Amino acid sequence: MFTGIIETTGKISAIEHSGTNKTFWITSPISNELKADQSVAHNGVCLTVEEVADGKHRVTAVKETLEKSNLGFLNNGDDINIERCLPFNGRLDGHLVQGHVDATGTCTSVTEQNGSWLFTFQYPKELAHLIVEKGSISLNGISLTVFNVTVDEFSVAIIPYTFEHTNMNGIQKGSVINLEFDIIGKYVQKGLEVYANK
Repeated sequence: MFTGIIETTGKISAIEHSGTNKTFWITSPISNELKADQSVAHNGVCLTVEEVADGKHRVTAVKETLEKSNLGFLNNGDDINIERCLPFNGRLDGHLVQGHVDATGTCTSVTEQNGSWLFTFQYPKELAHLIVEKGSISLNGISLTVFNVTVDEFSVAIIPYTFEHTNMNGIQKGSVINLEFDIIGKYVQKGLEVYANK
């Protein structure tokens, strides 16, 4: 379980292909602190650390993960958001994030607003029931509050700290981002569906 508060960013240093899987070597300030079998969120995707060496760590994404996230679009040199899992004695500064990406969205506009940035994203209409005005969402693993929600678009405001310390500074019109909707909303929706079908 994660919080959506990005710990650091890493850089893709190598990509290897094995069948339908993709393996990434990532250089980051915390790579040497990681250990094999540890769960770490990469752009909001929970992946298992397989190896740590020389300031880098290795993770592998399987076909389903590549199809549902933006990891398949990453190239050498790209920045990636990294967050270690939430310790039981830690604070929940963002919201509950599982690291299970629901879909991808596409940036439709970026507007600088004299010290902050307004991003608008398009998302699949079939997931409109999982997003609410002023609700929480995870974008590339970042816990954010949505507004101006429509059946296929929403906006988020990014403060300077988040812009400087995550890969949001590389997002532009047309960029594909990972979306994970609020798990509490998913359970409420499922409960309503079950109750309605009784």
